[in-house]
Amino acid sequence: MWAIWGAGLAAGLALIVAIGAQNAFVLRQGIRREHVGAVVMLCTAGDVVLILGGTAGIGALVSRFPDALEVLRWAGAAYLAWWAVRSFVSAVKPASLRAGAARSRRSVITTTLALTFLNPHVYLDTVVLLGSLANQQGPDARWVFATGAVTGSVVWFSALGYGARVLSGVLDSPRTWRAVDLVIGVVMLALAVGLVLG
Repeated sequence: MWAIWGAGLAAGLALIVAIGAQNAFVLRQGIRREHVGAVVMLCTAGDVVLILGGTAGIGALVSRFPDALEVLRWAGAAYLAWWAVRSFVSAVKPASLRAGAARSRRSVITTTLALTFLNPHVYLDTVVLLGSLANQQGPDARWVFATGAVTGSVVWFSALGYGARVLSGVLDSPRTWRAVDLVIGVVMLALAVGLVLG
């Protein structure tokens, strides 16, 4: 059973660790030391729900309604493009990480939920792909595989959010913040274009 759990962990990490809008936002919030716990918890909880849902068979349901993914694709592209523009504007006049008004918890939670659930790839990765891989393990072992994938999500988002938080003092300079905003802007814009063309 440990081998199946390890396979789930590896599969989960392989899909989650890829640079994306959600990871960029977790990194940014960790560096700013702003509502990190809420961001990590929401990202992890979203993955848990989607992975377990896919394992329970929701992946087949999502596959039958491609129009739902199409709506999410365009909504996600628009949101990512808006976030890219915002990051580029911030990069023009960078400040230290502790400068500027802090974002409210509600604003951070709303953004976290949008970046998590408006991305159609999250459904393909967690619900369809991980759900399918889990169900190939057999009736009993599928939940062991799913638990491994969920563990990967918990480990990754905790390490990313709290690791960035620990390094925020070292990274507290306008030059670093400009680089972070530029990288986040480029990632968000590339993802938005990818969704439109994809």
